[in-house]
Amino acid sequence: MSQKATATATPAKQPAAFRGSAWFKLVWIVPVAILLVLVIVVGAQLFRATESGLNFLTTYPGEAHLPEWAPVGFPAWLAWQHGINALLMVFVIKSGWQIRTTQRPALYFTRNNKGIVRTKRAPKKISINLWLHIATDTLWVLNGIVFYVLIFVTAQWTRIVPISWDVMPNAISAGIQYASLNWPTEDGWVNYNSLQLLTYFAIVFIVAPLSIITGLRMSPSWPSNTTRLNKAFPIEAARAMHFPLMLAFTGFIVLHIALVLATGALRNLNHMYAANDATNWLGFWIFVASVVVMAGAWLALRPMTLRVIASTMGNVTRN
Repeated sequence: MSQKATATATPAKQPAAFRGSAWFKLVWIVPVAILLVLVIVVGAQLFRATESGLNFLTTYPGEAHLPEWAPVGFPAWLAWQHGINALLMVFVIKSGWQIRTTQRPALYFTRNNKGIVRTKRAPKKISINLWLHIATDTLWVLNGIVFYVLIFVTAQWTRIVPISWDVMPNAISAGIQYASLNWPTEDGWVNYNSLQLLTYFAIVFIVAPLSIITGLRMSPSWPSNTTRLNKAFPIEAARAMHFPLMLAFTGFIVLHIALVLATGALRNLNHMYAANDATNWLGFWIFVASVVVMAGAWLALRPMTLRVIASTMGNVTRN
């Protein structure tokens, strides 16, 4: 090849990881995260070895005392609520992710204006992914309303709502114990440790309501003529919050499953799915059955199936 041809030849493309792409930049998060985890673990272990650390952990063992009238154990309705919530969350998160990543939806949905929900404005055409997101969100919210009512009627709220200030130092103590890899002794059937309590409180009473509010703000049914409300809560703010809230849910689910399996899987699964404190395989097999149902629903809810279901509520088209 001549020098001229060599000079004008198009240079070979470098692999994507070496073109300054976002992926290459994200790779550097991994060693930084590993280093940060090591620093936290070593720091927690060193703190536990000091006299001050020992005194702190003795004074605050990791869980705050519940009132004498607080319920013990989990009723059957709570196990059912947990299973239904898990199933719905799978499709809430799946459809939400599809909305963000799908450039050309397979189908579109337009609600008819003859059903229960009627508006003065003409219904908007939305992607089938957004329809699935709204549909599963609606079921999830209804399930959540039942959950809220029942936990306050049965006093189960005492297990996930902080009622004394010592929950804060106990949560710090539990965090130190987890970080030092010498985990706190747990009996979730009777009482969560304070870090669990605050986490569940945040998910149930902060993350979930904010997800609903921001989702409503972005939905096609949000009233456009409420000028003051729209100015106070602009749609840009809702969009900026909604996706991080989904990531918070996802992170919680991953960590929740990991700890359930790592801190006595059989007993924990019995608490969550069989509503008993035994250490046997009943809760495990109910859990496996629930996973099979989720997987089956995941495979079944393809565009053609969604077309059949969505057609009962409106018009489904390809464009």
